[in-house]
Amino acid sequence: MSRHLIFFVLLAISLSVEAQRPETYAFVQRDLTLYLDVHRPAVPRADRACVISVFGGGFFTGNRADELQVPIAQTLTQRGYTVVCPDYRLGLTDSATTARLSGLLHMQDLFQYCIDIAVEDCAAACAWVVAHADELGIDPANIILTGSSAGAITVLMTDFCRANGMKQARELPANWKPAAVVSYAGALMCRRGDLAYLTPPAPTMLLHGMKDKIVSYKKLAPLVSRTLYGSHRVAKVLSKQQLPHWIVRFPGIGHEVATWLPGSADLFCAFVDQTLDGRITTLDATMTDSKLVPTKWTTMTVMDLYE
Repeated sequence: MSRHLIFFVLLAISLSVEAQRPETYAFVQRDLTLYLDVHRPAVPRADRACVISVFGGGFFTGNRADELQVPIAQTLTQRGYTVVCPDYRLGLTDSATTARLSGLLHMQDLFQYCIDIAVEDCAAACAWVVAHADELGIDPANIILTGSSAGAITVLMTDFCRANGMKQARELPANWKPAAVVSYAGALMCRRGDLAYLTPPAPTMLLHGMKDKIVSYKKLAPLVSRTLYGSHRVAKVLSKQQLPHWIVRFPGIGHEVATWLPGSADLFCAFVDQTLDGRITTLDATMTDSKLVPTKWTTMTVMDLYE
C-alpha cells in the first residue's frame, strides 16, 4: 500500500471517529450542573425516533459515558436512532446528604430519595430534549425511554409518576408522554397497595432475569411502608388494567439482563417499531439466549451490591 493511500485511509478513519463523538450539553442546574451526550446516527430513521438511555449503577456509580452506555449508543445509532445519554444525581454518593438521611431516616427513605432525584433529573432531560427537538432533528412524539438496573427503575418511575400526576415528574413538558419505555431489570417503588396507574402509561417492555436478587424479579418488601415491585408484579398490574406491554422473562438468569441491550437490538427495535406503528399488543414470553448466561450476577443479592 502506498504512503499516500495509507494517509487517506488513516484520515478517513480519523474523520469517522470524529463524527461518532457525541455532542455534550448542560441540561439542568441543580447543586451541580448536569450534562447529557447526544449521539447522532449517520442515517436517521424516517420517523426521527430518539432514545433517552439512562445508565445503571445502584444509585452510587455510573455515568452517561460509562462502559455500557457507549455500546448502547453505538448499537442504537447504527439502527438510525438519535441517542441521548443524560447524567443524573447519584443519591448514594452525596456524602453529606447520605449521612444526614442515614442518621435521621430509615433506609427506605434514603432509597426513595435516590429514586426521586433520579426521576427529577430524568424528567429535566426529557424536557430539554423536547425543547431542542428541531435542533436534534427528532420527533418529540417519538421519544423512547430506556435504562438498565437503577436506570430502568428511573425510567419506569418517571412514566409512573407522570401517569399518576406525582411531583417528581413535574418538569416533564405539559401533555407530553414518552412513546415507549423499555426496562432492563427495573422495578417500581410504591407505597404498599399503591401499584396502579391512574392514567395510561406509555407502552412498556419489561425484560428481567427470573433469578434476579439485586432488582428483584417479583418484589422486595423488607421495608416498613414501601415495596420495590419487580417486572413480574408490574406486568400483573399492566395486565389487570389492560394496558399494552411486553414482558420477556429469562429463566435461570439474574441481573445479567441489565447489560443485555446491545445484544437485544432486534427485540428492542421490534417493540419500538410496532409501538410507533400503533400496533402494540400484549406479549408474555420466556426467552433464552446463548450469549446471556449465568455469572456472579445471578447469585449476588442487593446486600452484596452495597457491602
